[in-house]
This record gives sequence, C-alpha cells and structure tokens, in this order.
Amino acid sequence: MYDNRNTRLTKWLNDGIPPAQVAEWAGNSVAVLLATYARCIDGQLPDLKRRLEAAGDLPERELPGAG
Repeated sequence: MYDNRNTRLTKWLNDGIPPAQVAEWAGNSVAVLLATYARCIDGQLPDLKRRLEAAGDLPERELPGAG
C-alpha cells in the first residue's frame, strides 16, 4: 500500500501538479512532501524555463540544469 502511495505522489509531482495540491491530497504539508519527494521531481526545469521566458521573467543567470 505504501509503495503505491509513493508511486502516485511521485507521478503527480513529475506530471507537474503543484506541490501544494499534491500535499493536500496526501494529507501532508508542502514542507514534508518536498522533504521526502523533492529528489524525485525530474525533468521540469526545461518547462519552467520556457514558461519564465514567455513571461519575460527569466533571470539573467542561467538556471542550474537548464542547459
């Protein structure tokens, strides 16, 4: 049962569902959720960079891993 929960939470985070929403569904705080699952979030930086560029909000310095 716990493995299924971990898999589902990781999938939701990797699918780009906001951590606040995932934490609510999981019955955790965002801090607890990210302390446990932040290392599992993968591949979202390129999308974030595109969204920031589109909004004109990209920092001057290159984001780590955004290359």
